[in-house]
Amino acid sequence: MAESWIKVADEGALSDGRALPVYPRGLGMLLVRAGGAVYAIANRCAHMACPLEGGACEAFIITCPCHDWRFDVRTGAFVEAPEIAVPTYPVRVTDGEVFVHL
Repeated sequence: MAESWIKVADEGALSDGRALPVYPRGLGMLLVRAGGAVYAIANRCAHMACPLEGGACEAFIITCPCHDWRFDVRTGAFVEAPEIAVPTYPVRVTDGEVFVHL
């Protein structure tokens, strides 16, 4: 699969404090608007692969709804042990459209 930028959403679909699940090429990820930017993070916790999409978003942190693990959406790092992380993806917003790089 060639690496490319893929449109995943319209910017208007994003709101602060809520993660938007998207599935480019079947890959589950979340878009999160925080601090004036948009971030893309894998939609699975590093602990037992629970979907993160039902978790609370506060500033740059998303909390897993299954076991309360907290991840920084900018880096994917687990807040309590940064050596554990979930994948993140580059994002760009152009003319009101959100793209991720795979």
